[in-house]
Amino acid sequence: MKYLGLDLGTKTLGLAISNGTIASSLKTIHYNNLDALIEELKQIIEEEKIDLLVLGLPKNMNNTIGSRANETLEFKKKLEQLNYKVVLQDERLSTVSAHNYMIEGNLSRKKRKEKVDSLAATIILQTYLDKRGN
Repeated sequence: MKYLGLDLGTKTLGLAISNGTIASSLKTIHYNNLDALIEELKQIIEEEKIDLLVLGLPKNMNNTIGSRANETLEFKKKLEQLNYKVVLQDERLSTVSAHNYMIEGNLSRKKRKEKVDSLAATIILQTYLDKRGN
């Protein structure tokens, strides 16, 4: 089974990929509208032969659903309308963790900005895989 991790931001979508054990950063897509983003994502899903999408759900720290999470749920619905199987993974603090890993690795601020979304997607996907027992 092949997995694609997704970290949806307001202007970017971080992507990570896995064959079921270890997640790896794939890329970051910059977008202006969701329809164009979905078209680009469809190409990646088909090229990589993805079976399951793992979408990060940005819940509030008190476990409530805010505006950002509602936008993510709408994105999930659009993907499911295209017959993609999508599961949600709590992504609280994934971006903070991604920044911390990169700071520990002495990456420059510019490099961190370029890599943070795909690394956050990797953390989201790896968390999902670990919870499944892989």
